[in-house]
Amino acid sequence: MPSEVKTRRRRKAERPAEILDAAFEEFVQHGYSATRLEDVAARAGVTKGTVYFYFDAKERVFEEMVRHKSQTFLPDLANYVSTLQGSYTERLRALMAFTYGHIADNRESREVLRFLISEGGRFPELVDRHYDEFVLPMLEQFKTVIDGGVAAGEFRPTPATEFIEMIMSPSLLVCLWSMLFGTRKQFEIGRFTEASVDLVLYGISNHASSK
Repeated sequence: MPSEVKTRRRRKAERPAEILDAAFEEFVQHGYSATRLEDVAARAGVTKGTVYFYFDAKERVFEEMVRHKSQTFLPDLANYVSTLQGSYTERLRALMAFTYGHIADNRESREVLRFLISEGGRFPELVDRHYDEFVLPMLEQFKTVIDGGVAAGEFRPTPATEFIEMIMSPSLLVCLWSMLFGTRKQFEIGRFTEASVDLVLYGISNHASSK
């Protein structure tokens, strides 16, 4: 197969992602209502007709953009979990630091959360799908580590180990804080993460309950 044909096929396969990346920037800059598909097309370097070839409406572009941006973290998370070693306490500490650090440092994660909060009433099915496809798989990674720690006797089977959402709540605080205050009211993310991890581990550790 000629190289130029391979290049065209590769470019065609990459084009939906390029359109969604451009749409992300437009939605961030202008919000959902004010974003126009012709501006998305211009930013992506394609015609408006090309956008419609892949996505039949602005609503579809928005939905797929959120999905596209959300899914990028899950493979990294799964790969990281597969490398965890040591005690379950050490694994949970490392997993929390990794996840909190990503959410705190990743602009796309914060903006996706902003989209879901601001447009969730317009797209309730998108919010539910985001939970099923992104939030739940992330919680399950934490649950695997925590259940292992309970089975090994390192963690107590408390409500905190049942409601994994509580362990993820500090990362949501980081996102909301950043959205509200930007760079005006910053705190040191590393120290915040360390404090959050210590608080969680103290609450569920069998060693803490025996003191």
